[in-house]
Amino acid sequence: MYNKAAEFWGTSRAYFAGTSHLKLEYGQRKDPMKAHTVEKIGGTSMSDYRAVRDNIILKNGRAKTEGLYQRVFVVSAYGGITDMLLEHKKSGRPGVFALFAGADDDREWSDAVEGLRTRMEEINAELFTDQVMLAKANRFIGERLDDAANCLGDLERVCQHGHFALEGHLDVVSEMLASLGEAHSAWNTVQLLKQEGINARFVDLTGWRDGEHKTLDQRIESAFSGVDMSSELPIATGYAHTADGLMKTFARGYSEMTFSRIAVLTGASEAIIHKEYHLSSADPRLVGEEQAVPIGRTNYDVADQLANLGMEAIHPRAAKGLRQQEIPLRVMNTFEPEHRGTLVTGDYVSETPRVEIIAGRKSIYAVECFDQDMMGSMTGYDRAINEIIARFKGIVVTKDTNANTITHYLGNNLKTVKRIKSAINERFPDCDIQVRKVAVVSAIGSDMKTSGMLSRAVGSLAESDISILAVHQSMRQVDMQFVVDESDYESAVKSLHEALVEVHDHGDAICAA
Repeated sequence: MYNKAAEFWGTSRAYFAGTSHLKLEYGQRKDPMKAHTVEKIGGTSMSDYRAVRDNIILKNGRAKTEGLYQRVFVVSAYGGITDMLLEHKKSGRPGVFALFAGADDDREWSDAVEGLRTRMEEINAELFTDQVMLAKANRFIGERLDDAANCLGDLERVCQHGHFALEGHLDVVSEMLASLGEAHSAWNTVQLLKQEGINARFVDLTGWRDGEHKTLDQRIESAFSGVDMSSELPIATGYAHTADGLMKTFARGYSEMTFSRIAVLTGASEAIIHKEYHLSSADPRLVGEEQAVPIGRTNYDVADQLANLGMEAIHPRAAKGLRQQEIPLRVMNTFEPEHRGTLVTGDYVSETPRVEIIAGRKSIYAVECFDQDMMGSMTGYDRAINEIIARFKGIVVTKDTNANTITHYLGNNLKTVKRIKSAINERFPDCDIQVRKVAVVSAIGSDMKTSGMLSRAVGSLAESDISILAVHQSMRQVDMQFVVDESDYESAVKSLHEALVEVHDHGDAICAA
C-alpha cells in the first residue's frame, strides 16, 4: 500500500459549485461563495496519464458535466524532464543548463538539447496514438526547443566578447529552460482531455515570447481573467515567468509557489496536491510498509519542520500564503484516490499529545566552532558566522551553542562546507573548527507537550545502542531532534518509530480527517 510513499522519504535531500465566472482582484481573500479547488499534480503522477485522468480528473467516475469543472489544475513537468533541463536533483548529473553554464564545448549542451527533444517526443508518442495529434504535439514543443537552443547559441557567441559575462545571464537561462517542462506537460494534458470530451483550457504562465515582465500575481491575474470555471477546466503551467525570476527565488519549489498564488488570488476553497505517496509516519522502506501509517490531519507548522529536513510536503513560502488566507491544503496519493489524504490547516492541534512523524536527513555536516574568546562575545561570533554561511548559501538544518562553542548542522555538500570552514578560519584565526558528517533524526507532531516523551525517545535510542551526539527540543515542542552518527540513521528512525508511533493503534491513519 505504501510503496509510493517510500519514494517521498527516499528523496531526503526529504498535503465545493460557486460563481460561474472568475474575477480576480489583487490580493483578494477567499470568497466563501466560491467552491472551486486549485490542484497541483506532481511530476511522477503526470507521467501516468491514465492515473491522472481516472483518479484525479474523473475521480469516482464523475459525469463529464457533473462535478468536473470548478477546478484549476497546476501541472509539473513529466518525471525526469526538469532533471534533463537543469541538472539531476539527487545525483547532480548535469542537464542542459549545467552543461551550458560550465562547458567549454557547445556540443555538450547542444547534444543534451537533442537528447531532451528525443525524450519529449518519446513521451508524446506514448500519449498520442493519432499521427496528426502526435505531429502537432511534437511541433509545439519542438518550436520551443528550437527557440531555446537558438537563444543559448546567440548568448554563447555574444559572451565570447570581453564586454559580456555569461554569469550575468545564467539566471535568465535557467528560467527559460525550466519553463519548457511544464509547457510540454500542460499543453499535452489539455489536448488529451479534449479528446475525452472535456473542455480543457491551456493556461500558459511561462511568458514565452511575451516580452512583458510582470510580478507573479500580475501574470496569474492576466492569464485567468477570462476563464469561466463553470464550463472550462484550466490546466496551468507550474512555471510562471516573473520579473524577479521564479527559479531564482524558489529554486525547484517554483511550481508550488505558482500553485499557492493561484489558490490565494482566486479564493480557492481548498488547495490539493496530488503526489505519488502518502504523507506517512515514516519511510516505509525503513520501518516496514505495515508499520508506516498515513497522516490524516496535521498543521502548517509540521509541514515547515518537514521542509527543514528537505522533505517538503509544500514549499514553506507557498504554505505561508495558504496559511494566511486560511485555505486548507490536502495532500493526496494519486494512486490511491479513495484515501482522503492528509489535510493540513493552520489551526489544527491533535486532541492528545502525540508524535505524528519520524523524519530525518543524512549527509549533514556538523561545523563545530570552539573559541575561548567566545565567552561573553557570543552575539558577535554568531552574527559573523551566520553571515559567512549565508554568503555561501549554506543550508542550516539546526544549530546549538554553549559558553564557547557554536555548532551549525549544514545540509550542503562537502565542497561548500570546506569553503565555509575556510572563511570562518580567516575571520577567527584562533577558532578551532571541527567538521563531522552526521545525520539528524526528528520526531515531529502538532502537539508534543507531555512529560516523558523525550525520555522515551532517548531510552529507545539507548536500547538500540545508538550514541546521541546532540539533542534539540524547543519550548514550542513540535519537534525533537537527535544528532547521531550517519551510520546509525536507519536504526534511529526505526527505533524512534517503534517507541513513539507503533506503540499506539492508529488504525488507517494518524488523526484521521
